[in-house]
Amino acid sequence: MNRRENVLTRCQSLGIDGHFLIEQVARAGAGLFMNFNGTAGIWRRRAIEEVGGWSSQTLTEDMDLSYRVQLAGWKPYYLKDVVVPAEIPATMTGAKSQQFRWAKGSIQTSLIMLPRVWRGPYTTMQKIQAFLHLTNYCIHPLILTLALLALPVLALDLIQTSRYLIALFALPLLAATFGPSTMYAVAAIRNPAGRLSLLAWLPFLVLYGTGIAISNSIAVYEAVIGKTSAFIRTPKKGDRRSSDYQLKKNRVWIFEILLGLYSIGSIAAGIASGNYGILPFLLIFAVGFTTVGVRTAFGLASDA
Repeated sequence: MNRRENVLTRCQSLGIDGHFLIEQVARAGAGLFMNFNGTAGIWRRRAIEEVGGWSSQTLTEDMDLSYRVQLAGWKPYYLKDVVVPAEIPATMTGAKSQQFRWAKGSIQTSLIMLPRVWRGPYTTMQKIQAFLHLTNYCIHPLILTLALLALPVLALDLIQTSRYLIALFALPLLAATFGPSTMYAVAAIRNPAGRLSLLAWLPFLVLYGTGIAISNSIAVYEAVIGKTSAFIRTPKKGDRRSSDYQLKKNRVWIFEILLGLYSIGSIAAGIASGNYGILPFLLIFAVGFTTVGVRTAFGLASDA
């Protein structure tokens, strides 16, 4: 409902279009494991009771239940033409809190469900897609690792291999970047509300997805070590009770800004060493981390 409220809601909406109009449709149509979305759904009571009911063992209770009922033999259906009004967080603090919960909960679910999936009578494609589905937030620790390693690698001039060999290895990476962009392009075409927003807001989605890498990496780490935490509801403006839900304040934004400045140093090292091909990626790191950190700091200040 609040797609056009600000830059953050516009880029989040573009990402959600990809999920609802492409990912869910593909998973349901191909017979792959999929998750029930908390926004809307109709359940058979017997399905819920048969697998033991709702569980608080993860922060994504909808994903946890979805996998348990499918492992028990129930088949989900996704109806993409059923439209349900919903609201997305309009502040950086709210969006990061929601993403933290989703990241931690999905990894918690993966640790519980993936062994059962791999032991089950499912096709190789179903198992691979279940793995990618449940562990997709692991991309953020990888982004964080790249951001941290870039400066020492460039400053020490450790890239000594042939430029032709580098180009050869870069081809699969280049091809991989077309996956998400193609998904969002098709989603934008299918959604009349998003057709004109693709080129304008996709860069902001990339920056946002990169900038929250520290916060989501902490979420993944906490899930792996088994650290439990409370379910923190995301405040929504349309809910009069939103003021009752206070987001947990932390100082991650300081490290986001510092990593943004660190990435600027990586850009300088890349220029000095003549490795110009990596500069666009380093620029995304610098702008993404700095923007998310600054927006979070201003959001916390306004809340106070």
